[in-house]
Amino acid sequence: MGLATIDVIVVVAYALVIFGLAQWVSRDTAGHEKNTSDYFLASKSLPWWAIGASLIAANISAEQIVGMSGSGYRLGLAIASYEWMAALTLLIVGKFFLPIFLKNGIFTMPQFLEQRYGPNIRTLMAVFWLGLYIFVNLTSILWLGSIVVNQVAGVDQMTALIALGSFALLYQLYGGLKAVALTDIVQVTLLVLGGLIISGLTLNEVGGGHGVWAGFNTLLDQAPEKFNMILEPGDIGYQELPGIAVLVGGMWIANLSYWGFNQYIIQRALAAKDLREAQKGVVFAAFLKLLMPLVVVVPGLAATILAPGLDPADQAYPTMMRYLPSGLLGLVFAALMAAVVASTASKINSIATIFTLDIYAKRRGYKSDAEDEAGRKAGERHLVLVGRVSASIATVMALLAARPLLGSLDQAFQFIQEFSGFITPGITVIFLLGLFWKKASEAGAITAAAASILGSVVFWFPAEWGGSEALNAVPFLNRMMWVFAVALVLAVVVSILKPGAAGSDRIETTEVNYETSRGFNFAALAVIGIVVALYASMW
Repeated sequence: MGLATIDVIVVVAYALVIFGLAQWVSRDTAGHEKNTSDYFLASKSLPWWAIGASLIAANISAEQIVGMSGSGYRLGLAIASYEWMAALTLLIVGKFFLPIFLKNGIFTMPQFLEQRYGPNIRTLMAVFWLGLYIFVNLTSILWLGSIVVNQVAGVDQMTALIALGSFALLYQLYGGLKAVALTDIVQVTLLVLGGLIISGLTLNEVGGGHGVWAGFNTLLDQAPEKFNMILEPGDIGYQELPGIAVLVGGMWIANLSYWGFNQYIIQRALAAKDLREAQKGVVFAAFLKLLMPLVVVVPGLAATILAPGLDPADQAYPTMMRYLPSGLLGLVFAALMAAVVASTASKINSIATIFTLDIYAKRRGYKSDAEDEAGRKAGERHLVLVGRVSASIATVMALLAARPLLGSLDQAFQFIQEFSGFITPGITVIFLLGLFWKKASEAGAITAAAASILGSVVFWFPAEWGGSEALNAVPFLNRMMWVFAVALVLAVVVSILKPGAAGSDRIETTEVNYETSRGFNFAALAVIGIVVALYASMW
């Protein structure tokens, strides 16, 4: 496609502004040195707007934008269920999960697991998450981002890969989570603005130049099947979105795990000034999730009319970018890069957080309250340094692993889904029981994790290798639902047979206040009403 000079200027200006802003918001007050709370939890001072924006910026990256537009092209608006159901999930996280996490001063998800169950599950899951974040999530974000840069700007892909990883690392290296979260409002604004521009221009093109509404009506007339929200067996895309399961089945398991128990997502809410601020932040994010299909799905719908016959479907978004004039192309390209950089920086920071606090500090027996003031400050400085070094090493590892792991795959997004989906049911079981059932034990939690992996392998194991064709044919979301049910039953049985040791549960829940403000309740009802109306209108 290529970028004109004005487009290059726009992209360079974005990079300079966002980098400078990240360093500015990360500056220390006179005489203060960054400690672990500053670096990993933004001094526990994030306002609601930063929390909400950062949740979306961490979630939406190149694979989301390009992948969901491609799914919109192939499956239709049904793929928006991932966004709209996520909005409802965020309400649950805000009302029921955050009060427990914040009441107990949780920094990381592995830390919660130790305080609830014991040390073994903390180490086990910390190592798992580090492997997943580095070799699955981080590699995928950078690899797919480099493909977009190559296709749109014509930059060599390996050069783009290194440039994206290096920029995301340097942009957050000094300030940590504060640099990421306080600049994400700019990133999200650019992302939404860029997406709405491309949606508006392509819908206008579909409508023959008569405006967005004319284009939408043309889509409804010429491709009504693309607006079916609940797919039936035999429909294209049923394997990915198996009918009613998107409303009452496996999608809930995936969403609860992702939005409630995923370190690089929930870390933003854990860094809130207080519970009320965190809850306002997740409601803000819920409203943004309702808007996201306009940004990431509509361009794919428009492409069904403007560019029929695309193969693969993931070409839809880059193809629609060709309708952008110079200048606007640079803005939308910068929005794509904003998505890649924000999501990459979030992953890098969370990797550093888990390694430093759950692996390094734990093994060294570091306790900030066990030292004098000078020793405590020296220890805090050391942990922040470890965080920066581990962030750098993780980024280098992901850059080196990206091509060997993903270079020969046709669908990198499926790579993420398959590997993260193996443990997602188990994670959901472990945390739900840990939060709301006092009899759950560490043995039961480890059993749930093992059952999740083994159960998923049974469904996934190819028929040509001795697996079952019938199980292979079970849709991905339904597979997670069945594996979740098995893992839940086994975790309960093992917890009853082998209770936790006395004093192993150090999570306080008896005095947790689940009452929410009127503002939260009103906003939650508005989100629920909008989701119900959207599905009712498309049923």
